[in-house]
Amino acid sequence: MQSIQSNALEPTKSDLRGLSTGDRLKRLLPVYGLVILTVLLILFFSVLLPDTFPTVLNLRSIIANKTIIAILSLAAMIPMACGRIDLTIGYGIVLWHILAISLQTMFGLPWPVAVVIVLALGALTGLLNGVLVEIARIDSFIATLGTGTVIYAIALWHTGGRQVVGVLPEGFLALNGTMLFGLPITGYYVLALALVMWIVLEYLPIGRYVYAIGANPKAAALNGIPVRRFVVGAFITSGLLSALAGVLLASRLRIGQASVGLEYLLPALVGAFLGSTTIKPGRVNVWGTMIGVIILAVGIAGIQQFGGSFFVEPLFNGVTLLVAIGIAGYAQRRRGAIGAIKPLGLPPKTPEKSS
Repeated sequence: MQSIQSNALEPTKSDLRGLSTGDRLKRLLPVYGLVILTVLLILFFSVLLPDTFPTVLNLRSIIANKTIIAILSLAAMIPMACGRIDLTIGYGIVLWHILAISLQTMFGLPWPVAVVIVLALGALTGLLNGVLVEIARIDSFIATLGTGTVIYAIALWHTGGRQVVGVLPEGFLALNGTMLFGLPITGYYVLALALVMWIVLEYLPIGRYVYAIGANPKAAALNGIPVRRFVVGAFITSGLLSALAGVLLASRLRIGQASVGLEYLLPALVGAFLGSTTIKPGRVNVWGTMIGVIILAVGIAGIQQFGGSFFVEPLFNGVTLLVAIGIAGYAQRRRGAIGAIKPLGLPPKTPEKSS
């Protein structure tokens, strides 16, 4: 079973050829509308909050606060590109950030060893999800929800409901706390990760295979693409990135607690779903996901600086998720309608002349 479907709706050069300027803008607006909205939001808050919003301090705060969400959104979009969904990213980060600390403080492991173990466990969890989805044929939503709940239970058992604290080495704390060119180093992590994923998905055969599976897995299999292998690989990569986010979260918080982590699931999914509505509407993509995360960060930061209450962030995330899913669903339906009409190639009917 497929939880979602991945189809691109961006207009090609041949689609735009011969159109007037106005018609071209109409075709391109759905593609870059979210980008334009992001720029307008930044200008809007900068004008209304000139002393706090357009500042380096606010930029640093946004990068520091949204790095984890950005990595988790990129993790979520990989299975989405295959037409699946991974809810483990939100549950896994709870256990991964706790283990990254407890392996050092409770078991005395060097921090590089602890990080490698956490990353390996994240990849192993992704492998388990891939097996459940592709071998056991369980819907990805149900499979990853079940796996995530088990992981969360393990985190509760491991901590006993208490915080995991201890003295952490400076090298581990520097993973998140270092400033580079005046900005948090975590922002550069996200940029490098996005560039690598963009190159892989857009310019390498593996990316074309992944998108082909997301669009139509049966057709992909008939064309010789090893669907099972790529889907399992997508879940492994998602689990690895989720573990990386957990390591960075541990480096930032310096304590581990089971009550932290689940709040990242919804905004991460929102960012990934928003990414399917821009740049390449109807298909999850790297830069669209980045734009989705940025617009969430800008909107929430601006509203909070206006004095928004504590419930504004989850409310904003929830409403945005519903809007994003609605737009993505419309784009997919429109893509299906276009795909059904084009192969027919029927000329428009002309009224018959009466004798």
